[in-house]
Amino acid sequence: MKLLIGLDIGTTALKAAVFDTAGELLAVSTQEYVLITPQVNYVEESGEVYWNAFKAAVAELKEKYLFQEEDEAALAISAQGETIFFLDEEGNDLRNAIVWMDNRAQEEALFLKEKFGDETCYQVTGQVSFEPCWPASKILWVKNHEPEIFKKTDKFLLIEDYFIYRMTGRFATEGSLVCSSTYWDIIHKKYWQEMLEALEIREEQLAPVRESGEVVGRILPNVAEELGLIRNLTVCTGALDQAAGAIGAGNTKEGMFSETIGAALAICAPVSRPVFDPNRRMPLHYFADTDTYMIHTFTNGGMTLRWFRDRFCPVEMQTQELGLDDAYNLISREVEKIPAGSEGLLMLPHLAGSNAPDVNARAKGVWFGFTLQHTRAHFMRALMESLGYILKRNLDSLADMGIEVKEIRSLGGGSKSQVWNQIKSDICQIPLETVNSVEAASLGAAILAGKAVGIFKDLGEAAGNMVTVKDRTVPAPEKKKVYGEGYRMYKKLFHDLESCFEESI
Repeated sequence: MKLLIGLDIGTTALKAAVFDTAGELLAVSTQEYVLITPQVNYVEESGEVYWNAFKAAVAELKEKYLFQEEDEAALAISAQGETIFFLDEEGNDLRNAIVWMDNRAQEEALFLKEKFGDETCYQVTGQVSFEPCWPASKILWVKNHEPEIFKKTDKFLLIEDYFIYRMTGRFATEGSLVCSSTYWDIIHKKYWQEMLEALEIREEQLAPVRESGEVVGRILPNVAEELGLIRNLTVCTGALDQAAGAIGAGNTKEGMFSETIGAALAICAPVSRPVFDPNRRMPLHYFADTDTYMIHTFTNGGMTLRWFRDRFCPVEMQTQELGLDDAYNLISREVEKIPAGSEGLLMLPHLAGSNAPDVNARAKGVWFGFTLQHTRAHFMRALMESLGYILKRNLDSLADMGIEVKEIRSLGGGSKSQVWNQIKSDICQIPLETVNSVEAASLGAAILAGKAVGIFKDLGEAAGNMVTVKDRTVPAPEKKKVYGEGYRMYKKLFHDLESCFEESI
């Protein structure tokens, strides 16, 4: 049997899933790990922790699905971005990987900003500014603070590159992942030599860049034995997790838009050409289809609702602990009782700053307009509506760039709430669809693997075969007026409070 394996390497958990060529999920395993946070702004992880999570996932997959000796499998990776590894000449880790959310390299980011300028950063790499989290800044930090490690480093690898190397003994990366390194030229699709010179590294120390969905090689026999995987396994290039999630939702061409409400609210909009935001607010990424691009950004999402649940919903939490119902289901039922617009109650959900298109690291959460008539359920609905307004802000920014979105695909935990889906569709006045697969990123990686080994001729055919729509939500025209006013007030409130954000602690 031909099998497709999607390996989703997330921030705090690794997920491995096995699919057939029709997209049916045959088995899945999730293995969590704890990040190393030795001090403020430092976030690391051992390469062996990631690898051992992979081994444990494979062991659980074998318990759930009976692999046959004659099975043929292809594997690709959905990878977290910006996490970087430092390997010596023997291919061994010289230190822990520096995880994407690590922000220690603030002085290095400032140095690169002063040397090149943020406008150059945007035009060359697609990233709107130099930040401590980008791999270029992290490499420079190691050079400045751990010179012995820097001198011994033979290869600087991102997490997908690292796993490909450990499975095949070959080096490869792909554009959707490397584009946020800030040392790759997103237009000419080659490493940015001026940046490499500034970092004092050589191109040979980086993995060769391939397209997503290409065969890299067979798994090494000794690695197959170590992992307990079948030997007839082909390893392929995958994609950045958000690109893989978009593919797993069937979002593969211009005019579509996918949004994921998990811990973050992430948006992805494929475009057929490189499109730069004249306001330099919306990052440009390379997509997982040859010579296509993706507008991708994120902000606080499900984390805001989780905060509300944990702080203000003890009864719902107790009900969930007793196994009687899910707390989020109970919240959604309360929200359904409140009219659109929350009777004038409005929220800015920026509990940890605001990202594109309204970038403000000092932005705070705000409740505005509540009166004696408002109840806890009003606050719940206003929170959900606030995330809908952020979606609308992103859609408007895309429209300003000449990108028209005709359809939204929704995935992640937030897509399980029908009332929330209706709110988002009503605010944006665009149809919203959810998909059957709950493992969109893993499915997206599996789709890329299927394309790589020739099961499908292209990404569109692959997604068409493996992604099925679950529900379609159509916007209610009668809600356009009330949400239009709410959206206007949302934008005004954010703008008028910016000076207050600057003065806040």
